[in-house]
Amino acid sequence: MSQKSDFGLIGLAVMGQNLVLNVESRGFQVSVFNRTTATTDEFIAKHPGKKLVGAKTLEEFVQSLATPRKIQIMVKSNAVKDSDRDAVDAVIEQLIPLLEKDDIVIDGGNSYYLTTERRDKYLAEKGLRFIGAGVSGGEEGARKGPSIMPGGPASTWEVMKPIFESISAKVDGEPCVIHIGTGGAGHYVKMIHNGIEYGDMQLICEAYNIFKNAGFTTDEIAKVFTDWNDGDMQSYLIQITGKALEQKDPETGTPIVELIVDKAGQKGTGQWTLLNAAENAVVISTINAAVEARILSSKKKARVAASKELTGPTVNITTDKAELVQKVHDALYASKVISYAQGLDLIKTMGEAKNWGLDLGRIASIWRGGCIIRARFLNKITDAYRENAELSNLMLAPFFKDLLSKTQQNWREVVSLATLNGIPVPAFSASLGYYDSYRAERLPANLLQAQRDFFGAHTYERTDKPEGEFFHTEWPEVIG
Repeated sequence: MSQKSDFGLIGLAVMGQNLVLNVESRGFQVSVFNRTTATTDEFIAKHPGKKLVGAKTLEEFVQSLATPRKIQIMVKSNAVKDSDRDAVDAVIEQLIPLLEKDDIVIDGGNSYYLTTERRDKYLAEKGLRFIGAGVSGGEEGARKGPSIMPGGPASTWEVMKPIFESISAKVDGEPCVIHIGTGGAGHYVKMIHNGIEYGDMQLICEAYNIFKNAGFTTDEIAKVFTDWNDGDMQSYLIQITGKALEQKDPETGTPIVELIVDKAGQKGTGQWTLLNAAENAVVISTINAAVEARILSSKKKARVAASKELTGPTVNITTDKAELVQKVHDALYASKVISYAQGLDLIKTMGEAKNWGLDLGRIASIWRGGCIIRARFLNKITDAYRENAELSNLMLAPFFKDLLSKTQQNWREVVSLATLNGIPVPAFSASLGYYDSYRAERLPANLLQAQRDFFGAHTYERTDKPEGEFFHTEWPEVIG
């Protein structure tokens, strides 16, 4: 093909390949480059007749693109702090000498947002433009339409808007992509999206575990999740849970899920979310519990050994199955709301600190399609922030305030039932604890402040004195 390509992509792993096919299917010509030339040749040969240009060298790849060049990098990032240099940086360094002023480099991987801000500043100094774009939806989303969270200058977004909007998922005709904000805002919001995803997945696993301990067969649990997906908890994660539980091993006829070792992996975005929450003094206890649950799951040998030594109650759940399904439904729904409320609170706090001008209603709206946490109730979250952009916490929106009020009795009973039977529900418990703490007019932190002043003279405020005045008590000596 003699004409220049509209878009270029570096990194032909599965996500990259699917994204290329998505872009090409929207009428754009796409150039591709992979470090291993055979991978490029194989990909091009596999898709004859499509508007694809395979380049054997990076120079050839850059020259095949129309200006301003739009190049998306889809290679794995392993930088965990701003100072780290990784494969994405290596590609950028190779590209810089080949690019011209105002060419656009897009990092579509799960990069740390501070690393994105470093790259943005570095490329801007060289007259180039950079976008850190969070892309959610996995392989299927990349091919059929992901949720995209791009950061960077607004002017750069305007150049990329036609391509990003055309390839994104659509809900009610609205593309699941907006300009999130400047600098690292896009990758930051994707990071918190992943934190919410951790919470959501752990809560679903805890619901499954309660049912298993209550004597449900795997097929019965599969039907519960499938039925839930037809109702108010309709979501991608609920849907795939039902489908996963239905799958049988062709060798043994056993449900595949029951043959999978109970050791969970993680790529680090959940831990990044925890660190950022601590830095911003925002509570994300549900997400924290989910990350810790994955860590504990990985200690399989230690758990097996401890199971032979540490005692607990004998599981004895006599609740009627239909009744238990409704109770767990309510506990799961309420806890999911808390996971989103905590994640959105962190986004709001960070957005204000960084002056990103984040629009929580629009962010929630692009999560309605394409992404892993897409769910029917995101429409309600979108509505909540559109009705009140200054909403201090999602729990206080009328719809969610009413939902939490209606579900909390069953929520409490499920946490109690699980605890009394020795079934671990760290995320359910953390979610309920957050709700009860947030709604408490008075917490026991008065005693905590007394303790701090006792051992460290840290001072305290008094209820009978003006706010902002601090006092210290001469406490008795306890060390002889």
